[in-house]
Amino acid sequence: MAKDKKTPSDVSKMIKDREVKLVDFKFTDLPGTWQHFTTTLTEYNEDIFTDGLGFDGSSIRGWKVINASDMLVIPDPATAWIDIFNAEPTLSLICTIVDPITREPYDRDPRGLAEKAEAYLKSTGIADTAFFGPEAEFFIFDDVRFSYGANSSFHCLESGEGHWNSAREEFPNLGYKIRAKEGYFPVAPADTLQDIRNEMCLELEKAGVPIEKQHHEVATAGQAEIDIRFAPLKEMADHMQYYKYIVRNVAKRHNKTVTFMPKPLFADNGSGMHTHISLWKSDKPLFAGNGYAGLSDTALFFVGGILKHAPALTCFTNPTTNSYKRLVPGFEAPVNLAYSARNRSAAIRIPTYSASPKSKRIEFRTPDSAANPYLAFAALLLAGLDGIQSRIDPGDPLDKNLYDLPPEELANVPSVPDSLSGAIAALEKDHDFLLKGDVFNSDFITNWLEMKQKEYDALRLRPHPYEFSMYYDV
Repeated sequence: MAKDKKTPSDVSKMIKDREVKLVDFKFTDLPGTWQHFTTTLTEYNEDIFTDGLGFDGSSIRGWKVINASDMLVIPDPATAWIDIFNAEPTLSLICTIVDPITREPYDRDPRGLAEKAEAYLKSTGIADTAFFGPEAEFFIFDDVRFSYGANSSFHCLESGEGHWNSAREEFPNLGYKIRAKEGYFPVAPADTLQDIRNEMCLELEKAGVPIEKQHHEVATAGQAEIDIRFAPLKEMADHMQYYKYIVRNVAKRHNKTVTFMPKPLFADNGSGMHTHISLWKSDKPLFAGNGYAGLSDTALFFVGGILKHAPALTCFTNPTTNSYKRLVPGFEAPVNLAYSARNRSAAIRIPTYSASPKSKRIEFRTPDSAANPYLAFAALLLAGLDGIQSRIDPGDPLDKNLYDLPPEELANVPSVPDSLSGAIAALEKDHDFLLKGDVFNSDFITNWLEMKQKEYDALRLRPHPYEFSMYYDV
C-alpha cells in the first residue's frame, strides 16, 4: 500500500514484530463489497503469496455456480496492514482470485480485472501508469432504520446536525443545526464531526493510505469528504476498499453509522466521487500541453473517449438505482456531457490549481461512491484509451454555467442516462471498447447487465411510499 512495497519476508517480519496471531484474507465481490475469511498462523507461510489458499466461491455475489466453485485467493504482500478493528492482533491482506486448475485470473474478480487493465495500458505503448484520485463523499448518521414488507415500508435517518431537529427537545437543544445545502466548511460547534473525521484520516494513514484533506460537505446531517492522494489504478482501488472499511468502523467506534449511498436525503446534496485521472510514461506526465486549459492532444482525446462512452460508463460509475436520484439535471450533480476549465457544472472539469505539468489532469465528476472502484477505474481508463486510439474529438469546451443555459441551448448538450435502466441500455449498445485487451469480456458484461437489471426490476416492482401521497385518491 505504501510506496516502499512490502515483500513476503517483510510480512513475516511484521507478523513477528507485532505478535500477530491471526491472518485475515480480504477480497472484493462483484458489487464492490469486501468479503473475508481468517486463519490462525498454522496456515501461514510465505508460499501462500504464490500458491494461494483455497476457498468456496459459490455464494459470492455474481461469481461461480456451485458446481464450479473452488477458487484460490492470492494475497498481495504490499497490502499488509494490522487490522485495528480486531480484538486479537490480526494481519490483513488484500487478495486476487485465480482458478485452481488453470491458475488463470478469475475473470469476475474485480481486482484481477484492474490488473488486466493496467497490463493492457502498458501493452498499448501509450503510457505505463494511470493515476486516479477519487474524492469520495459519504454521510455519518446517528441512527438508521428501514423496512419493506408486502403492505408497508419506511426509512428513517437521524443526525444531531440535521436541520429538521431544530425543534427537537435535546435538554438543551443548542440550535447549531446545519441548514440544507449549507454544510460546506462550517467550523464547530455546527460541525460536530471534526474529531471523528480526523480519527478516520489518521487510521487511514496507518494503513498506508496518504491523506490530502478532510472536511464537512455541503449537505446537512453529517455529509463528509476525505480526499486521499492519487495512486496507480489498482493501488487506488485497494485504497478505496480500505477507505470504506476504516471509515465505517471508526464511525462504529463512536456508535455512529456511515453510508456511501449516493442520495440518502431528499432535497439536499447527494454523495459523489469526483475522479481525477492522468496518464504518465517513463515518469513524465502526458496530459500537459499547449491546448485548451493547458492540455495535450493526448488528454483531449482521452476526454473525447470518456464523453463518447459516458452513458455506458455510468453502469459502472453510477451502478445503483439510487445513483440516478443524484444525477438530476439542474441540481448539483454534473449530468451534462461537456468539458471545461474550472467549471464545476460540466461532467469533466480541468482543474487549474497549479501550472505544474505534473498536476495536469482531468476530473470526471459524474461517478458516485457506490461504484466498485476496480471496475469503475478500469472502465474509465479503457474509455479514455479508446479516445486516444481513435483520436476522438471532444468538441468545443463549454465555459458557461450549464445550470443557467436557456432550454434551447441546453438541448444541444448531451447528458448521462436518468435511470439505471438507461445506463443498462447504453452499456448493452456500447461496450466493445471494454473488450480490448480482454480486460472485460462478453461473459462479464452479460453477467453485469443481468445483475443490474435484477436490481432495477426489484425497485420497479415495488410501490413507493410517495406514490400513496400522489395517487391514493385517484
